[in-house]
Amino acid sequence: MSTTTPILEIGKSIANVPFEIHTMEWLEQNRWQQNAIPHRHNYYVVIWVKKGTGVHLIDLDKFELQDNTVYCISPGQVHLLKQNGDAEGYVISFTNDFMGTEESNLELLFSSGLFNTFSQSPVIKVEKDLADELDDTVHRMMKEFANFYILRSEILRGFLKIFLIYLTRQFEKSSQQPAQSKNIDLMRRFLASLEKNYTTKRMVTDYADELVVTPNYLNEVVKKVSGFPASHHIQQRIILEAKRQAAYSGVTMKEVAYHLGFDDMAHFSKFFKNASGLSFTDFKKSLQVA
Repeated sequence: MSTTTPILEIGKSIANVPFEIHTMEWLEQNRWQQNAIPHRHNYYVVIWVKKGTGVHLIDLDKFELQDNTVYCISPGQVHLLKQNGDAEGYVISFTNDFMGTEESNLELLFSSGLFNTFSQSPVIKVEKDLADELDDTVHRMMKEFANFYILRSEILRGFLKIFLIYLTRQFEKSSQQPAQSKNIDLMRRFLASLEKNYTTKRMVTDYADELVVTPNYLNEVVKKVSGFPASHHIQQRIILEAKRQAAYSGVTMKEVAYHLGFDDMAHFSKFFKNASGLSFTDFKKSLQVA
């Protein structure tokens, strides 16, 4: 069996800080090398393109850049922003821990629809009235980020929350029942565990045992919060990584299967086709990543 592990050319966290905000111009000048290749982060990223043209690749989706649009990138998503010339806007990066554990903060990350690793990332068209509010909030964040006064993180967290609430109001999310605090906490812990263990754990019972709940209860709570049971998230996380590897690296199906913990090639091939509707080979042929 091949011991080669498929590796994406990904950008790692470039600063050991829980929050950053920069202009797109600053990033183009200072981090162009990292951003020149498809990469992913272990934190959340919000990109507000105020002016500019080009394309934004997010996992397997391709978006044409338009003025006054916002892109919300979840941890682990592969993306590449290709600008045609100069662009004006802001990039906000923050960790899950920076948001804290308040129920309302967790809802912004897991229940608002702004961030979703397993489905097409929302592209939010910013209307003029909202743009004025966002612009004011961003300038306040930029000013506070440049200073190092007492309780700086608390103020930045407050401005970030206001910014995300404005986006949530604009975003047309599907109707869902508000989840209770304990349900959101279980969902958060399940997703965190899934992100760490999806290459070795493929059963709901594995995660239920770790979270000290029954498999049925875990499925029920995760479905109540997200609309899909835990088993669906496990399958989709595995298949998403397989698709990422197929799209952004030259590895073989055998290498992808090994990386994802499948010892049986036939099992992986069947799993991939059942989840994606295409064989691994046909899926790679269908890709047209610019």
